[in-house]
Amino acid sequence: MRRTVYATALALGLVTGAAAAAAPERAAVEVGTVGSNVLAAGSWIPGSIVSRSDARIASVIAGRVNWIAEVGTRVRAGDPIARLDDTVSRLRLEDLKAQVARARAQHDVANSQLERFNRLAATQVLSASQLEDARAQREVSNDDVTRANAQQRQAQYEIDQSVIRAPFPGVVTERFIQRGEYVQVGAATVRLVNTTDTEARATAALDLAANVHPGQAVTVRDHGIERTGRVRTVVPVGDDRSRQFEVRVALANPQWLVGTPVEVSLPATEARTAVTVPRDALVIRQNHSYVLRVTRINTVEELDVTPGVGTEDRVEVSGPLAPGDRLVVRGGERLAAGQAVRIIGTMQLPVQTHPG
Repeated sequence: MRRTVYATALALGLVTGAAAAAAPERAAVEVGTVGSNVLAAGSWIPGSIVSRSDARIASVIAGRVNWIAEVGTRVRAGDPIARLDDTVSRLRLEDLKAQVARARAQHDVANSQLERFNRLAATQVLSASQLEDARAQREVSNDDVTRANAQQRQAQYEIDQSVIRAPFPGVVTERFIQRGEYVQVGAATVRLVNTTDTEARATAALDLAANVHPGQAVTVRDHGIERTGRVRTVVPVGDDRSRQFEVRVALANPQWLVGTPVEVSLPATEARTAVTVPRDALVIRQNHSYVLRVTRINTVEELDVTPGVGTEDRVEVSGPLAPGDRLVVRGGERLAAGQAVRIIGTMQLPVQTHPG
């Protein structure tokens, strides 16, 4: 009896071991989900990184240059970028101060005389014409004081403007005058560029204007580096010669130098809702394209799909798919239809997909 039980157990063990050896090991895969995203066919437009504050700083007075900032100097708003000789303006200011003092003294005399004439007029000692002359003299002296004060303030203004200051923070990128030269009123002194307040500027064909709107999310790229930005403004005037319009794209952290050539992806068609899959889930062959969908029992099935518009990480497809389906994105190189898999990770569906 014991021999029979032992033989039976041994046989069952051998059968179980053989079945275990025959069962193939489940392939480890990472999956992504089918989604429904807003897409639009995109068109890459050439553009460049520009500064929103890029100016040739002009002088409002004439004078000889005593000092000018070196190229590459970084300044804050209000910092000096050039100094002009103010000797003549200071001498003129001293002269005008004396004129102001003299005008005030004459005004005081005219005012005192008018008060005296007003008292005498009550006794009818003075004629009406004498009183009117006194009043006119007081008004003239008052105007003289006003004029002298204005000239003094003008001289002080010229002294203040002899120090040319930066209207905004930036970097001096070019000098148009040198120390010792004489600068005229309105002449450019330096080129000042704010390198932190930048954006992308692109000019696109007028055919795209209907699909581009302020606040729209777009992609900007340079040599494979892509960043997301938003359309800050669309200049609503087209060039009648080039048939193009201008678009400005705000970037949160571009890290590109001013003048860097870039490409901006603008929507070429109206946005629409489409079924999308992770780009890594799409397998493209010479004669067809397909995806590997994971079933409820964790086996894979091959489904033919037709790819459409693509974004940075997702592709529009048409085929027997529904949002929420799980697709193999990693580890599917050697999988066959019907093969069992083991899921080791899930690719997160992006919150928003930008047109590309």
